[in-house]
Amino acid sequence: MKRMLFFLLAIPFFLLGNGTHKNANILMIVAPHNFRDEEFQKPYDYFLSKGYNVTIVSTTTDSIKGMLGLKIKPDKRLNEIVPDSFDIVVMPGGSGAGVYFKDTTVSKILENFNTRNKIIAAICLSPVTLAKNGILKGKKATVWSSPFTKKALEKNGAIYVNEPVVIDGNVITANGPKSALKFAKVIDSMFILKKEAKHVE
Repeated sequence: MKRMLFFLLAIPFFLLGNGTHKNANILMIVAPHNFRDEEFQKPYDYFLSKGYNVTIVSTTTDSIKGMLGLKIKPDKRLNEIVPDSFDIVVMPGGSGAGVYFKDTTVSKILENFNTRNKIIAAICLSPVTLAKNGILKGKKATVWSSPFTKKALEKNGAIYVNEPVVIDGNVITANGPKSALKFAKVIDSMFILKKEAKHVE
């Protein structure tokens, strides 16, 4: 696992280029209250710096507030999303992320991405949402470490790994706010690799 992560982070500079992805669209699904500020803000800023088009969605388009006080205004409601319009889905965590554990709209979005082998990324508490929707079955994954979260992953067929960021197939998981920037960089690196692989095909 460590070798795979190193490989992703060690992509040659000529592949990274200027880091522009003008036609690549990221969907960020954020909890309507108590999302973790850094897990949203650091990836969001990084994605914008690389030229991605980022759409923030939640259950509301009213202003939403993070655990540390950050306020953001989602671009759209979850039920307005057409999954085929996006290349990557990212789920920040936070204590409020549990609202999506059994959300049917989120479930359909995740199923759509997984069926098409698109990148699915979740950090902190949000890997539990992936697990409960069958996305992590048979896959290695990490999560915010607690008896509840580890049990939730393992109960749903995931293989828990105590690492900051874990990649398995099309799924990327991370364990918390300290890993937020690395999480974003790995997502970007995986997207570049998948894009290059398509060119080779």
